[in-house]
Amino acid sequence: MTFVKFGVSALALVAASATAASARDQIQAAGSSTVLPYATIVAEAFGENFDFKTPVVEGGGSGAGRKKLCEGVGENTIDIANSSSRIKQSDIDTCKANGVDEIMEVRIGYDGIVFASDIKGPEFAFTPADIFGAISAKVVKDGALVDNTAKTWAEVNGKLPAQDILTFIPGTKHGTREVFDTKVLEEGCKATGAYDLYMATAEGADEDAKKKDVAKKCGALRTDGVAVDIDGDYTETLSRIDANKNAIGVFGLSFYQNNTDKLRVATIDGIVPSTETIASGDYPVSRPLYFYVKKAHLGVIPGLKEFITFFVSDEMAGPEGPLAAYGLVSDPELAATQAMVEAETPMGPLK
Repeated sequence: MTFVKFGVSALALVAASATAASARDQIQAAGSSTVLPYATIVAEAFGENFDFKTPVVEGGGSGAGRKKLCEGVGENTIDIANSSSRIKQSDIDTCKANGVDEIMEVRIGYDGIVFASDIKGPEFAFTPADIFGAISAKVVKDGALVDNTAKTWAEVNGKLPAQDILTFIPGTKHGTREVFDTKVLEEGCKATGAYDLYMATAEGADEDAKKKDVAKKCGALRTDGVAVDIDGDYTETLSRIDANKNAIGVFGLSFYQNNTDKLRVATIDGIVPSTETIASGDYPVSRPLYFYVKKAHLGVIPGLKEFITFFVSDEMAGPEGPLAAYGLVSDPELAATQAMVEAETPMGPLK
């Protein structure tokens, strides 16, 4: 692939102050383990094709990356937070409290959340109700909420294998967990009738507060060892499955696609996860991927504007680019994102 090399523009000297970034000569990004391989691909290509140092890209989880972004402005703070879930109002409030007044929200494409097990194990065809029924703290029985004591998947759904329930799911600091809670557990909670039972006794001053209370209860998991939080990245989940052949793990689609020799993927609602079924909207557990840019560092950190422009270019993020080859579902509205990046448009209020 041939990339267009941007010329290095002369950077204006910025007066030093407690709230201004110094001219650190290497871009720094941190955050989502799902976005990490995509950001690494772009960073390495950027270092090879531009007259700037290769950016430093680290993981740590979406929430941790956003927290770092919001620590303040200056050379000792990162420039970019990679995130597999959208920024929260609490993040924005923290940013503002620490002098980070303008943030650019850049959507790079889409990814799916998949459930996979050892390649030599049985096939699984899940629904959100199955996942909820297996690992939720409470389940519905005879019209009431009771403690979940299911031992095997077949106890949850007779069509599933009679295999002991053991799941490895992303820890709470990961953006994948936020999407898992909303699109799998909450949907399963609704499908089984648990949501309505929780709603009948929900606490809160208004409807929104009650819904938050119910969402929290729907996301409460068993504590008897069948639902194990993984705070590391997907490679840790993969190693856990290698050591526990009966386990089910939660992964990003791209990670699964790069490990099909080790993993067998499950269907959700009868749909096989793929770039095609995510692009069409048929696969139900998909999400947009983002990175967030500290606008105060543009024009100060050498190469930052060039890097984010390169990241969302057709050559990198388009349907024929290396990110799509790795597993990213290209954003059909990529041109609008490119225009936003070029104009350096900060994000508006959350909707």
